[in-house]
Amino acid sequence: MAKAQAPFETKTCNGVTLNGGFHRADGVTFAFTERNGGVSAAPFASLNLGDAVGDDPGCVTENRHRVLCAMGAQAAEKNLVVPKQVHGDHLVEITSNAPEAICAARVEARAGADGILCTAADVPVLLCFADCVPVVLCVQDGFAVVHSGWKGTFASIAAKAAVRLCELKGYTTSQVEAFIGPHIAGCDYEVSEELLNRFETSFGSMVKVDDRHLSLAAAIEQSLTSAGVMPCNIHNIGISTPAHTDRFFSYRKERGLCGRHGAVAWMAPAAPLSQGC
Repeated sequence: MAKAQAPFETKTCNGVTLNGGFHRADGVTFAFTERNGGVSAAPFASLNLGDAVGDDPGCVTENRHRVLCAMGAQAAEKNLVVPKQVHGDHLVEITSNAPEAICAARVEARAGADGILCTAADVPVLLCFADCVPVVLCVQDGFAVVHSGWKGTFASIAAKAAVRLCELKGYTTSQVEAFIGPHIAGCDYEVSEELLNRFETSFGSMVKVDDRHLSLAAAIEQSLTSAGVMPCNIHNIGISTPAHTDRFFSYRKERGLCGRHGAVAWMAPAAPLSQGC
């Protein structure tokens, strides 16, 4: 079984398994969830976090609650922001945890967004996945969570998020740490020759696994380094979702009928609400 590699940590709390970084020095806690430990029935079994797949909304709410509890963020659940993902490159910025700021961010996010930047404590952010690439970007007291399908990857959404996050915090992109979560790896991602050629032209030959297989992660890494992120600060968990449907959802492998795992991040307030488990 593929396991999360350093610098990723793995922990299980009440059946919910998280792969990520916990109580980091930069103030950010983030995790890529797995599919077990929830209450959803098949084909969404069981920790489905997506609210647009046909699952019982009550189950989705409970599953999200379980994830936040496992992360120690349950007291901040009222501030959770989850966008409507549209395979674009729009980024929502959250710079305050005031109620009106959370409300405005939710309105903008539900109108369509594939990345959320957050520099405010006590605001959990969740994006959902089932083959597309989850990317979490961290700086001191700030983070971004990005959904990078092939369209978002081609638009360099992760690199755009890194640049904007640094503008908000006054850092350079060389100070960004990037974490690429479970996704459909190049060896499993067959695409048209036309799409593969477009990516090779834009990002270089490293994205081409063979004549029909595309590595989205390689394209993301190339765009991040071109934006100034240090290669040594880019970490790929190295787990392909279609090859591990016992642990993750895969839209392609499960023929479109499945739940969604998540990428979640938050920053605790100055006095931590909880250490989770």
